[in-house]
Amino acid sequence: MLPEGSFRRVLAAAGFSLFLAGVAQAAPGNSSPVGTANVTVADPTVPRPAGQPCVVQLFSNDSFDNYSPQPFSYTPPTGCGTHWAKVVLEGDFSVTAGVQYDRTATIFLAGVNLYFGTTQEPSSTLSPSWHVERDLTDYSALLSNAGQGQVFIGNTVNSTYTGVLHGSARLLFYPASARAPAANAPDAVYPLGSDPIGSTVALNDSSSQLAATLNLPRNVERAYLDVFTQSQSNDEFWYTCVPPQYAAETGECNNGNFREAEVSIDGQPAGVAPVYPWIYTGGIDLFIWKPTPGVQTLNFIPYRVDLTPFAGVLSNGSPHTVAVSVEGADSYFSATAALLVYEDHHAQQVSGQVTRNTLANQPPTPTISSTLSQNAAGDVTGGVTTSLSRHFIIEGYADTSHGRVTTTVDQTVAFTNTESFNITASIYDQITDQLTTVQGVSQSKLGQAVVGEFTASFRYPLYVESDQSTLSDGNYSIFTKVRQGYRQHTEEGLGGLTLYAAHVDNHIDGSDTLVVTPSYSIVSHSGQQATQTFAFGDSLGGCYSGSVSSANNVVTAYSSGQGCPGRQNRVLWFTHPDGSPYQGDGPLSW
Repeated sequence: MLPEGSFRRVLAAAGFSLFLAGVAQAAPGNSSPVGTANVTVADPTVPRPAGQPCVVQLFSNDSFDNYSPQPFSYTPPTGCGTHWAKVVLEGDFSVTAGVQYDRTATIFLAGVNLYFGTTQEPSSTLSPSWHVERDLTDYSALLSNAGQGQVFIGNTVNSTYTGVLHGSARLLFYPASARAPAANAPDAVYPLGSDPIGSTVALNDSSSQLAATLNLPRNVERAYLDVFTQSQSNDEFWYTCVPPQYAAETGECNNGNFREAEVSIDGQPAGVAPVYPWIYTGGIDLFIWKPTPGVQTLNFIPYRVDLTPFAGVLSNGSPHTVAVSVEGADSYFSATAALLVYEDHHAQQVSGQVTRNTLANQPPTPTISSTLSQNAAGDVTGGVTTSLSRHFIIEGYADTSHGRVTTTVDQTVAFTNTESFNITASIYDQITDQLTTVQGVSQSKLGQAVVGEFTASFRYPLYVESDQSTLSDGNYSIFTKVRQGYRQHTEEGLGGLTLYAAHVDNHIDGSDTLVVTPSYSIVSHSGQQATQTFAFGDSLGGCYSGSVSSANNVVTAYSSGQGCPGRQNRVLWFTHPDGSPYQGDGPLSW
């Protein structure tokens, strides 16, 4: 009989697991990547203003063959002023040919995360390399001061796992000018966690917290939290699990499939950060991700939570504890977060209160339903559905130098996951169909006048099909299909008028068939194909489109700009075509 839930164990037994970040560049210069087996993606790089940047090298050609963080010292650049139009992190990584897991990679400075993601797996004949970028303009306050940092890519190298990782990273500072003015960046950046240089925190269960007790300025007028929550270990394939009461029947992991990051201030619910189902380059079927990894696999994008309704409370001079937990975590989620604070420069003291918080009485408890049935032969068919939808409003006021500003965060966060099964003595078929959505608006009023409105919607669709059967020779055939997406629509408005709108759509569709032995050693694979498409557009006429397709693990088609006017990508330097957060740093301010 085919072992139940085996597609997940194929990965572990074959040695394919998880793990680096930024926006990977599709092809160097104007060259075509068609025919290459090296990493190729459709994602845009970070746009820049014109002019020569100042460059600060963080580390250069470091080797990663153990579990020791690599420290570096940071000093702000000279010759580019102290206020910058844009700050960009660039990283270049590679792994030597051989056998190696995918590995998690992070870069921290003074406790704050600059980069989070995973690495590409090598093959016996290919040493893959990739380029990554992250827009760090909102972290300018952190980068204005010298500090200590470290890069960490924990990696085992021995006679079996031979791949050695290498990496370099630098920061590019673009000086402010009349054509590219200094960014409206936060005044301060505070890390969550206790490591003064920086590391992620393992959240092993729902009660585990990433937290910091902070002494904040007394003039906070806006606050945002950038959150990363990355699934690891037992939780790597959390989206395929079922509630405990159905685990024996289905043979699946028994810790459920609802995961959601909960944000709190002084123990009071303050916001929600949906968990993105990242799939690493060894995940499910490693060949699907050669040469194009899954959505954001090489570039985790943080989710930004608006904490501005708490601005008056945060300014009261008392220490405040900001915390993140992951509901449903089961050993474990790796988490990091940074609090971004804007100050009222014309007031020494801001005061205020939270006046409404309907999230506080809505615990994250999903509804479970089942259509599973089992016949006399033990065959199992049907599905298990997990769902939760919460609409909440958090409202608070802050008495600022501008007057009383009332901010309302109104959001609906919804989650649905259906695990469908067809299990007999010779087949084990499972489909994961999951969708997480967010619909929300943050509105600020000065008296009765609306002075800012930010609307955002997100969709995280995931479809994973695994059809497993026993072959005549006793081996197993496993066909896998994956569809994964990230969709984001944002708008900034004022008085009912839309001042700026942008849309991001990033998705990948791939499949492959593995043949494995009963001990889950890979015999062969066939039929690999994948296509990633990326599209960005905004109300300023910005447009980016990219597409990459592969078959048999080499790039077969690549295009850039085909979906834009004149078949050419055009984006303005201050926009975020990669989907990175920009709420708080736009043209609207008090």
